[in-house]
Amino acid sequence: MSCKRFSLLVKHFTPRNVAPIGSRCITDKTEDICTHTGQKWETDDYRLARFMNSPKHVNQNWAIKLIADVPPKEVTDRVVWCDGGSGPEGHPRVYINLDKPGDHSCGYCGLRFVKKDGH
Repeated sequence: MSCKRFSLLVKHFTPRNVAPIGSRCITDKTEDICTHTGQKWETDDYRLARFMNSPKHVNQNWAIKLIADVPPKEVTDRVVWCDGGSGPEGHPRVYINLDKPGDHSCGYCGLRFVKKDGH
């Protein structure tokens, strides 16, 4: 079957705005939304065909953004511990050394601590 004849058949039997599987041409260009992992497809990628009739839902409240909104906790001790909360909603207790300047974050939950010098 010739390529021209095949494309005519595909146009005839394919619903509007939907690309056939294996085709690289999409009639309406759809811009992809970037996910929290950085995944974003090109506008001519055939995988965007599933988002022609319904939008792609991406949660914009990424955990890294939410934890960045929490201000660092000021402490006077050289070493602090973090358990992420009380009981079952927390994580194993970790100790954080605050000798170096700046804020230091917990490896589990991302909460930040900064040493407040009180001379």
